[in-house]
Amino acid sequence: MAGTDHHPSTPLPPEGPVVEPSERQQRLTFPDAPRMELDQLLEQLVARAQEVIGTQGRLRGLLKAHQVINGDLGLPALLRRIVQASRELIGARYAALGVISADGTLEEFVHEGMAAQQVQRIGHLPKGRGLLGALIEDPRPIRLPDLSQDPRSSGFPAGHPPMRSFLGVPIRIRDEVFGNLYLADSERGDFSAEDEELAQSLAATAAAAIDNARLYEAARTRGEWLRASATIARQVLTADAGAALRVIAERSREIAGADLTIIALPAPGTTGLRIEVAIGVAAGDLEGVRLPMQGSLSGSVFTSGAPLRLAGPRDLPEQISVGPDVAEAGPMMAVPLLASDRVRGVLVAIRSPGESLFTAADLDLAGGFANQAAVALELAEARAEQQRAVMALERERIAGDLHDHVIQRLFAAGLSLQAVAANLGPSRQTDRITETIGDLDDTIRQIRTTIFQLQQTGQDGGGGLRARVLEVVHEVTPALGFEPAVRFSGVLEGVLSPGVAEDVLAVLREALTNVARHAHASVVEVDISATPDRLTVSIGDDGVGIGATTRRSGLANLTRRAEQHGGQLSVESVQPSGTRLCWTVRPR
Repeated sequence: MAGTDHHPSTPLPPEGPVVEPSERQQRLTFPDAPRMELDQLLEQLVARAQEVIGTQGRLRGLLKAHQVINGDLGLPALLRRIVQASRELIGARYAALGVISADGTLEEFVHEGMAAQQVQRIGHLPKGRGLLGALIEDPRPIRLPDLSQDPRSSGFPAGHPPMRSFLGVPIRIRDEVFGNLYLADSERGDFSAEDEELAQSLAATAAAAIDNARLYEAARTRGEWLRASATIARQVLTADAGAALRVIAERSREIAGADLTIIALPAPGTTGLRIEVAIGVAAGDLEGVRLPMQGSLSGSVFTSGAPLRLAGPRDLPEQISVGPDVAEAGPMMAVPLLASDRVRGVLVAIRSPGESLFTAADLDLAGGFANQAAVALELAEARAEQQRAVMALERERIAGDLHDHVIQRLFAAGLSLQAVAANLGPSRQTDRITETIGDLDDTIRQIRTTIFQLQQTGQDGGGGLRARVLEVVHEVTPALGFEPAVRFSGVLEGVLSPGVAEDVLAVLREALTNVARHAHASVVEVDISATPDRLTVSIGDDGVGIGATTRRSGLANLTRRAEQHGGQLSVESVQPSGTRLCWTVRPR
């Protein structure tokens, strides 16, 4: 078997057919076409993976945006968060949310992306016309690659930054369209269908959050008005009318979020109104100002008995004005103080320009509060009238006793002394008795003046000038921290014209309020003296003095009141410290 033997180091031939080297090399070579297809598949796979990663990132952003939107129930802050979340999620340079008013325009416009200088150059915010108005009229999504090419676009105002791509979606709350979400200038060039879907999803979440915020805000505000009504009812029944009106105005300003509240009541002896109380911005210059019944906002509401809500003074008819010194006001509402049988006055709440409008719910709640306040005032006045009637009877009794008993006894004593003096003849004792008789005559005259004043005050039902002056002093006493000393001289009741009497009270209130705010005084003296041709109101204090302040609107108001009655105002410093204000006019 030598032919089959072989050397151990010699390899055995492989099983199967023998392949030549050229054929093996040919099998290991890949063609170019399949390799290009594989590269394309790999590229597509990477692109799809990146899309999935991007989609997951946007979904996480959408979830985060939902959490941010649902984080608070305060409506103003919520609207701002919706705009911020939309801008970040969709990837837009500019974003805005327009709130639709009852008349179909934009009553509020919250925006992001523009600097404060740009907003200031643009001026007023959009009202919902052009392309924005198209989304209001037909609440369906609008997506445009170039908004300037759309025929509905009305262009931009001066100072507005250029914008190209546009995406707008409505914010629906059940069957109501609350507003619209606007996005402009996508970071990727044009807004995609996916951007539109994300915006719609965000708008749906925003709608639910806005609905909850509105319900929460309405419930909270209604609770505040109800608590205020209960507080007013208690305070009105335990305080005088002036203090009660001030409490009503202050609580209304706080709950309504107003910068100024005014209560105007019918002016005695005239056919117009008078601002009795003003709380807030520039309030000191408004109290005591008269408003015509025809041609003023308060007069219009007083006459019609219907509440009114406005975006600003420009919404008023040309023949009607808000009133003096409030021409630059913003949103406002005016509600009548309806009592059981008549309109007792008007409550006006005013916000600064640029602030949000009062809603229909605000108007309704403020009207209910005003009505309850009017009823409480009516009850308080009825109780005060009863007390005045009792006081009038007591005054009549005192006057009768003084006349029938005291004066008669003094007169009898004077006659007796006269008889004694006649019997003594001329002497030093006779002179002293004569002086005493003269003192008795002066006392009788003073008692008769007092009786006359008691009778006049009783006929006025307790509403004479002296009583009203004391009411003003009592009203300002808490602010001063002590009670001013008040002195009267001369006959005040029945000799002053209604206009002079009203201005006396306004001057006294203004002067005492200024002392309380600025003087840091510990003593205040009020002297009111009247002669047939001159009435003088003097207010002195021991405070720090008038100083070098440049604000003189209050003093200018007092000067104007004096000049209307042919008088003048003087303010001087006193030693060692303090100020004396002297307001002098003709009584008629």
